Amino acid sequence: MTLEILTADCLAPLRHGFFTRKGGASSGVFKGLNCGLGSSDQAEVVKINRARVADAMQVAPDHLVTVHQVHSPDVQMVEGPLTGKPEADAMVTATTGMALAILTADCQPVLFADSKAGVIGAAHAGWRGALDGVLEATVAAMESLGALRTDIKAVIGPSISQAAYEVGAEFIDEFLDQDQYNSRFFSNGKGDRYQFDLTGYGLHRLRTAGVGHAEWTRHCTYSDPDRFFSYRRATHAREADYGRLISTIRL
Repeated sequence: MTLEILTADCLAPLRHGFFTRKGGASSGVFKGLNCGLGSSDQAEVVKINRARVADAMQVAPDHLVTVHQVHSPDVQMVEGPLTGKPEADAMVTATTGMALAILTADCQPVLFADSKAGVIGAAHAGWRGALDGVLEATVAAMESLGALRTDIKAVIGPSISQAAYEVGAEFIDEFLDQDQYNSRFFSNGKGDRYQFDLTGYGLHRLRTAGVGHAEWTRHCTYSDPDRFFSYRRATHAREADYGRLISTIRL
């Protein structure tokens, strides 16, 4: 099966893509393009999937760079293939031929580019990382490599939508403690529950940071099981594990 790659016009002409689960070698609950070595899928099959992504990005497999994501605001500078798996949730580079890749299964994959300066970034922004500033940290790291904030384009890929993201009162308190304005990203749900607009919050943080352009592809991971993996959907279905989607951009 052919890979399905979602792209954004504003990131052109840089090669990039939010890959769906289509076109992979995994089976069972991981059926399709599972790129998560941290999953319980067969490691050799995951490597085959990642090699297919590297080929689509026209880089060698070791130039498709990932980090050990820990829901932090930490950013890894990339100058070449990484040794080991540093803990971070974002990467930036100004090195031609490097593809930065983020793994997600409901959290926001965010691809950044200042094509004028030749600087790119990629971030994993779940609620914790977004609240703690991973998006702003990525922009700042790009600036340190010569990017201009007003020239940076940022695109949020397939993520869980507000309609599918039910949370409790203790969750909303963390956001209100930081800024009462954050109440706008929550709507009333069933009973004492709320619905959280993760991508709306991500766009707000990006635009407040002053990037030149920010958008969401408007794909919900939870509601489209044929195309996307979803941690929350897998949990609701009582499945043993779940696949990870990959999103990547290269110079």
